[in-house]
Amino acid sequence: MAQLCGRTFKKGEIIYTCRDCATGPNYVLCADCFQNSIHTRHRYQMVVSGGGFCDCGDVSAWRAGTCCSTHSPGAAILTQLLVAQTTIPNTRLCGRRFMIGEMVYTCRDCAADANVLLCADCLQSGIHQHHHFESDKKPLTSLFEASGKADMSAQPRCGRVSKTGDTIYSCRDCVLDPTCVLCQDCFQNSTHSSHNFKKRVSNGGTACNCGEVDVWRSAPYCSKHAPTASDPTGREPPSTSSWQEVPLHQQPKASITGATVTMNEPICLIDTGRDGRMSVQQEALQILEQIQQPVVVVAVVGLYRTGKSYLMNRLAGKQRGFALGSTIESKTKGIWMWCVPHPFKDGHTLVLLDTEGLGDVEKGDEKHDTWIFCLAVLLSSTLVYNSLGTIDNSALEKLQFVTELTEHIRVKSSDHRKNTELMLVFPSFVWTVRDFTLELQLNSKPITADEYLENSLKLKPGSSPDVARRNLVRQSLKEFFAVRRCFVMDRPASAAKMKRMEQLTDADLEPSFVEQAQQFCSYIHQQAPVKTMRGGRGLTGRMLGSLAETYVEAIRSGKVPCLESAVESLAKIHNSRAVAETLDFYRTEMTQKVQFPTETQEALSTVHSAVAKQAASKFMKASFNDQDEKHLLQLKEGIEKEYGELCKRNVKESRKVCWSVIRRVFASLEHELSKGSYMRPGGYNDFRSALDHGAQVYRSEKGKGIMSEDILSEYLEEKNVVGKSIRAADQTLSESQKKMEEERIKREEAEQRRKLLEEQNQIQQQAMRDLEESNAENLRQLALKLERENENAKLELDRVLSAKLKEQEEQLEGSHKKRIEELKDDIKKLKEERDSVDVDKPVPEKKKKKPWWKKVADGLQNVGMIAAVVGPGPVKVLGLGAVATGAIINMFD
Repeated sequence: MAQLCGRTFKKGEIIYTCRDCATGPNYVLCADCFQNSIHTRHRYQMVVSGGGFCDCGDVSAWRAGTCCSTHSPGAAILTQLLVAQTTIPNTRLCGRRFMIGEMVYTCRDCAADANVLLCADCLQSGIHQHHHFESDKKPLTSLFEASGKADMSAQPRCGRVSKTGDTIYSCRDCVLDPTCVLCQDCFQNSTHSSHNFKKRVSNGGTACNCGEVDVWRSAPYCSKHAPTASDPTGREPPSTSSWQEVPLHQQPKASITGATVTMNEPICLIDTGRDGRMSVQQEALQILEQIQQPVVVVAVVGLYRTGKSYLMNRLAGKQRGFALGSTIESKTKGIWMWCVPHPFKDGHTLVLLDTEGLGDVEKGDEKHDTWIFCLAVLLSSTLVYNSLGTIDNSALEKLQFVTELTEHIRVKSSDHRKNTELMLVFPSFVWTVRDFTLELQLNSKPITADEYLENSLKLKPGSSPDVARRNLVRQSLKEFFAVRRCFVMDRPASAAKMKRMEQLTDADLEPSFVEQAQQFCSYIHQQAPVKTMRGGRGLTGRMLGSLAETYVEAIRSGKVPCLESAVESLAKIHNSRAVAETLDFYRTEMTQKVQFPTETQEALSTVHSAVAKQAASKFMKASFNDQDEKHLLQLKEGIEKEYGELCKRNVKESRKVCWSVIRRVFASLEHELSKGSYMRPGGYNDFRSALDHGAQVYRSEKGKGIMSEDILSEYLEEKNVVGKSIRAADQTLSESQKKMEEERIKREEAEQRRKLLEEQNQIQQQAMRDLEESNAENLRQLALKLERENENAKLELDRVLSAKLKEQEEQLEGSHKKRIEELKDDIKKLKEERDSVDVDKPVPEKKKKKPWWKKVADGLQNVGMIAAVVGPGPVKVLGLGAVATGAIINMFD
């Protein structure tokens, strides 16, 4: 019997499912079985487990690759997998296990028995597709009786086998297997006609997969084959949710839809090992790797046991998530992460970071708390500081970490003071004051929570060491955080109820607290900005993961994190990767969307233009701080090379198809020529009639591609040489008739060459226009990206400038003259930098010197065109070859 793995998964473990071989979306493999199986070479999906077990060795779970090398079945299982087995020396059997309702075939010309069957892959890969074959539209229930499968002979499915030239369709939005198609009738009666579909001409022998629920993400039935309430199988009409690729027997920690990641629970992002050194957790990086959207990062810091995690759960819109506790023990260790779709900003991901409580007496390591605080500042776009009671001297003194930021974060020299440079990149600051019991009044007048915070941050007059110490935190908060907000919240419930906060609903809490918490969440959801680096360069989840690794590695090595070094590291990592992934995307999309050979160059051009536009957009989203557009130029050159290869392949495939049609259409003519049938009186006219008829039939054939006339011209010129001998031997023609016929043929050949040159020139010009348009699209999208970054940079400068002006106005009323002078200098430099940012500045197109090989290509075309027009027969052929060679070379520039 087969050896089953059955390994039980732990929460957070990486598991795999093979989209090519799994008989259902709920069959998965552990990492060990996957790495030791054939599925590593297939189309597979990697997910994060929430529980479950490994299905390696379960013969009903896999179409192929049932077992890994560790759990390989014996001969008994192999026998069970083969429905019928014929022993033929030196022959490999397929032995593919048929699924219930799968279309199978038998060849009427070759099969010794009606029970000898072929799967669709073997039929299309063998000679039987050219024979008389039959398809069985009934499910093969007899093959599954031994394994106890139910009779599903009445399951509605199409299975119509297409003929050569039939139009077939594939829905790229819904199909799980790209080889699965729909016939025209099923396609027109399905919802796929409104999706992103591909239309092509069948080569014959392709079965319609309408009704095969295992190969579609959604809408597996057309209206004709959808099950009804009277379906004798007893199956209800399937819903869209029935064909999701998420395994059904587990609850993964993160599910991915497009580029949006939804995590069911938080996981640790940065942990501290037993040796006291920080490390970024690979599981969290794998989730961030999937997020290619802009991220809004909100981090919460504060003393332990102050309710930070509860606020994060409310921001996520969940009752449970980040761990809460009702004892004096700190629950959160390190920095934990929770990624959810942003509730207000489409195409954005909200990343919530819950940090380890500061001041935990069990740690006794203030330096560790300082690094936790620094990482929260560096990684977030909004920093929430959570405290209890009021904002007084005691509360401010507990924020001494903010005074150490300049010692633990390094910036390279710039026109601005270090504190101003840090303010330009630091997040917004939000202070939440919990269990607030005071009235918001100042001098017997009501004030807002924001005014309460700003009043608490006013510098105390005097120059004594004690005053300077008291002002240090206040001054640091003002110098580092341009945007400062405050929210005060009443006590949420009684002490008894607060011990079970995770179980309480809003109805169990104080109404005033619920309202205040909602105001806080609304502000964060609507006002928290996207995480950016200096210059307004936005980050995706993937970049955020790299940023965390860069900072933690600096801390582990005993260095101070440097902002500029982080930018350089991100650019180095992600720009080269963006080029490689974009080229791979272009290559894959063109391969899937283009059916070679294309009928015209415009057909290839249309697909190229659309895919190149998508590729440019993909690169712009994935790239970061591409100095001098170095990597954009690499992408341009890479796409030009790929497009040139596709053009050459299109020519090659077209020639191949054309010669195939030539051999078939002119087969009878070649047969008569081989017998010498035309070497007789009147034979020339018969020869010309057969030649003209063959050319007419050839031109009526579809799907020959762009070299159709070129190949026909080559063939006709070759036959004109033969025709000259036949004409000379035909005694029914007079000398004058022979001479007139010879001149007519020369005129036709000259006219045909002229047309071919025009066509070749048009193909070349079209290819050049394609590359020019592709380059223009790259520059257009680059201009849009730079414009967005410049707008963000101006907003960044405006934010800091506004804070400086506000502080200057406050300082004028005081006696801090040194600070006033510093502010004047800061404001002057900020205004100068802001004025230098031009959001409407166009992106100049870089001119390149014409390379030597392009000059050679131009020369080949010019010389070749002259030779093709005025040269003798052999020279004409060489001339046409030179023109074509020059055109192909020019495609690469």
